[in-house]
Amino acid sequence: MPGSHVDPRVTELRSAVSRLRRQLAAHPAEFPDRGIAEEELAVLDSLAADGSPEVPRLRRSLLLIAGAIGSVSALGRGVREVRDAVELFGEPPRN
Repeated sequence: MPGSHVDPRVTELRSAVSRLRRQLAAHPAEFPDRGIAEEELAVLDSLAADGSPEVPRLRRSLLLIAGAIGSVSALGRGVREVRDAVELFGEPPRN
């Protein structure tokens, strides 16, 4: 749409989430918290699709994802990319 502006942080987050979702889907090993990781990646994608995600919610999903698949070294790079994309949104405001 002419004149529309897409936040490049949102684009980066959606790309990182998409890459990690593909990596997770292709990973052959099952692990106990795989479902949690898949659900939270879907949440992150949904938050990003809205265009202005809430930073605390992004960080919560990131922590759940990291906890769920942090021990799977083959997915470490993907988790780091998602973390880097979340960090583009900056620190949440302090009360």
